Amino acid sequence: MELIKKSAEYLRLIKFSHSIFALPFAFTAALIADKGIPEFYKIFWITVAMVGGRTGAMGMNRIIDRNIDALNPRTKDRELPRGVIKTSEALFFTAGAFALLVLAAYKLNPLCLKLSPLVLLVLLTYSYTKRFTWLCHVVLGIALALAPLGAWVAVRGTFEGEILLLSLAIVFWVAGFDIIYGLQDIDFDKEHGLYSIPSIFGINTSLWIARIFHLITIILLFSLAPIFNLSTFYIIGVLIASGLLLYEHSLVKSNDLSRLDMAFFNMNGYISVTVFVFTLLNYLTA
Repeated sequence: MELIKKSAEYLRLIKFSHSIFALPFAFTAALIADKGIPEFYKIFWITVAMVGGRTGAMGMNRIIDRNIDALNPRTKDRELPRGVIKTSEALFFTAGAFALLVLAAYKLNPLCLKLSPLVLLVLLTYSYTKRFTWLCHVVLGIALALAPLGAWVAVRGTFEGEILLLSLAIVFWVAGFDIIYGLQDIDFDKEHGLYSIPSIFGINTSLWIARIFHLITIILLFSLAPIFNLSTFYIIGVLIASGLLLYEHSLVKSNDLSRLDMAFFNMNGYISVTVFVFTLLNYLTA
């Protein structure tokens, strides 16, 4: 029972359930790269790389922000501030996750392995950016946008510029919903000198920036259709994702942030899964 309890604490530490945000877009890129379903070997190691990278990044985020989290009423009950997981334990856990990422890169192909130090650099350092720039949301977007880029390289063993459009879509998608999520901490960030678009520009402007970012996301997703010869199924998927984004923004108003958690956790998970499922249908029905 103690092992199960400890395992659950680690899963809560890294918000394991939130892996659904980036993983479907990695699989979407893998489908496009292979023009169909890649062999199981590649799917397996892409999944290992994604889980390892995302786990390590979130672990480092919790370690780096542990003192800030302890001061924030919203985050003071996280595992590190409460002491249910020691910093040394979290460091060991995080190092193991990053080692898993490097192992997966090694198993996939030489280019993945060569690029893994750059990926690690981004994942290790993005948590520091809110200490000096309100572009921290964009940096987080870049970190998650490495998922489709990495999946493409994993499948093809080479890099082609076209996949950057999907990665850019992820940058703006993640930055947009992170701005919305950051509205919860606007007062705390101002008080403690932390940088975010909400703390610098205010609620109304932040919501408009998030809307513009998500409009760019949709435009970029639609642009993939002619480039990769994607069918009507893919178009339908992006249309549904567009509707979900509109609904997400309808949940959050400048004078009412009470439904922000629903907007963040539910809608964004649905969006990434929707795009993946309809991309899969594109290839299954070709």
